[in-house]
Amino acid sequence: MAICDVCGKGLQYGHNVSHSKRATNRSWRPNLQKVRAEMDGKPVTVYVCSRCLRTMRKSA
Repeated sequence: MAICDVCGKGLQYGHNVSHSKRATNRSWRPNLQKVRAEMDGKPVTVYVCSRCLRTMRKSA
């Protein structure tokens, strides 16, 4: 479920790097918001990342 329904942005992986340069695994999740949008004339609940939400608000 951690995927944007508009752009497909999802979970990304990398490392936490400490001062001693020891690397441990970590992940970054997209900032998803639950939004009611209209698709094909019907209201639908979709999960949209904050960047797509900002772009949608600019174009409306």
